[in-house]
Amino acid sequence: MSALLKVLQLEPAGPGVWVGRGHGPAGKRAYGGQFLAQSLASAAASLTLDDDIAPTSLHLQFLRTGDPVEPTEYSVERTHDGRTVMTRRVVARQGGKILTVASVSFSRAMAGPEHGVRDGRPDPERVDRTGPAGTAPGLPLDELDIRVADEGAGADFVRRLWWRATVPLPEDALLHTCAMLFVTDVYMIDPALRVHGHSMQARTHRSGTLDAAIWFHRRIHADRWNLLESRSPAASRGRGLVTAELIGDDGGVCATIVQEGLIASRETSSSTTN
Repeated sequence: MSALLKVLQLEPAGPGVWVGRGHGPAGKRAYGGQFLAQSLASAAASLTLDDDIAPTSLHLQFLRTGDPVEPTEYSVERTHDGRTVMTRRVVARQGGKILTVASVSFSRAMAGPEHGVRDGRPDPERVDRTGPAGTAPGLPLDELDIRVADEGAGADFVRRLWWRATVPLPEDALLHTCAMLFVTDVYMIDPALRVHGHSMQARTHRSGTLDAAIWFHRRIHADRWNLLESRSPAASRGRGLVTAELIGDDGGVCATIVQEGLIASRETSSSTTN
């Protein structure tokens, strides 16, 4: 089994409890995309997903950093089961300590107006294969094709990140959505620093995701080309906000992502921390 599929596969560990494994070397902090993907997977495992039921949103707060080597336990609370909408609360723990808390909603498909298709999407094959914007030990990079193209400067900075899984994936819509959550968290908060000419890789600032919100619109195919287009509309008080759209290979907007992250100056942080 591929490393990507191993991360996305959870094991039952009791009523309403699942356990997931990490990916990455010891001594590093666990990759945030792992908690996003596994929180959705555990929430979905707590209900029966008919063909017309799919995730609609996920809101997750990062409270503590985790260990990439240690398994993570996910406890799922059934907060609501309606005829159309289902909601779950998911708490991730390592060693009894809470790492993340998430609220995940699912809904039955309903008829209604649709929009959100991008015309004239650039061809990713014309972009050099770059990998992530920096080192990414939490990702199995030999199983992913990632191509980053940054454009503009200051308030006009835009990151375009093309990606696709290069290993065979089962035809499971939920698994493809979990793969998206796992992959696209990589350096997601970086555009907030790039607006000011800095970067996460330069380590001039303390950086990391504080919370994330994702709304799912259309089916995601992780083994096809996807474009994550992100920018930062605001930053203050050592925190930055990044908004992004995930655009599928047919031009349809598949998901909207918003993240708030820490982008605090290391000098300021050290002088104000007790």
